[in-house]
Amino acid sequence: MEFKESERNMTIKLNGRIDSINAATWEKSIEDQLTETDAKSIVFDAEELQYISSAGLRVILRVKKNHPDLTIKNVNAEVYDIFEMTGFTEMMKIEKAYRVVSVEGCEVIGEGYNGKVYRIDRDNVVKVYKNADSLPAIQHEREVARLALILGIPTAISYDVVRVGESFGSVFELLNAQSFSKILAEQPERIDWCVKEYVDLMKKLHETEVPAGKLPSAKQKALNVTAQMKDALPDGLGDKLERMMQEIPESNQMIHGDYHTKNIVLANDEVLLIDMDTLSVGNPIFELAQVYNAYVGFSEYDPEVVWQFQGFDENVADAFWKKSLQAYFQTQDEAELQKIEAKVRCVAYAFLIAWNLEEEEKSEEDQKTLELWMQRLCGLLREVDALII
Repeated sequence: MEFKESERNMTIKLNGRIDSINAATWEKSIEDQLTETDAKSIVFDAEELQYISSAGLRVILRVKKNHPDLTIKNVNAEVYDIFEMTGFTEMMKIEKAYRVVSVEGCEVIGEGYNGKVYRIDRDNVVKVYKNADSLPAIQHEREVARLALILGIPTAISYDVVRVGESFGSVFELLNAQSFSKILAEQPERIDWCVKEYVDLMKKLHETEVPAGKLPSAKQKALNVTAQMKDALPDGLGDKLERMMQEIPESNQMIHGDYHTKNIVLANDEVLLIDMDTLSVGNPIFELAQVYNAYVGFSEYDPEVVWQFQGFDENVADAFWKKSLQAYFQTQDEAELQKIEAKVRCVAYAFLIAWNLEEEEKSEEDQKTLELWMQRLCGLLREVDALII
């Protein structure tokens, strides 16, 4: 047993076995230390704990009675199963020990707003979250990915949570996975095949009805974004944008929220959608707006942006966007497509402007990019009177 006290908490290391033979000894040693501390919280570090019996569990319960903020961390899988089966995971904070994985030198096969997906070996990939405090986000993504799979969306399911540097990651089995971004970069002649598979999967997504309350509303997110940026627009155009956003009907159709070619992978001849943490429900215009931004909007001022992010140049990106729009709406009518695109771009620029305005310190390039997006949006808002597609 080892004790380590800091100003805010006391850490007590548990090791070996705690059972009926030595539980009383453990309890006395722990209580002797706790009577001498004024630490605000108690942490049991179970990294070296191999087994705990019901007698040991009762010791923990008695400690928790006097120290409600008790936390147990670094619990191995076998001991965690004991805590889970006996209901302890519902009574107190118990953290599993996480396998450590390195992504140094690994290929990036996907990337979204919240993380990057690396291939760590032939069969497996890991999504590494950008936020170090990402365990709640990992749990959320596991839950919504499971929901999507149940509803018929082809996706990968995480089977392990690991530590990667200072952050955490989810491990998925993706045999021989190759992103559509990589396919387009290495085999641009396959663009029509990629567009067909890309749009077919997007339509399947948008045709899927989600039970009420299971996923957040994309419309509400768009309204929040509009409220953040509308005052930056002149001549009452911000109010017009907000009114048109409000007129878009609510929907329980599933949308991905970050649907681009790095998040579509080909794995053993099966097309899968990954990076599911942005799932929501809403009108397809909210999806198409993010799609536009992925290929055109973000890189409209600096074409190098799409190359850096997707791995192919602006000509491929622009062609992919136009072909996808044609395939999604099943029309070659340029006038009709321009009307649809104008509505999509209104929503797309609202997201881009709000994102840019959040940046406290802007470079000269950031400012010029913002000015371009503002100019584009204001021009569109003077022509567009409704956003329903």
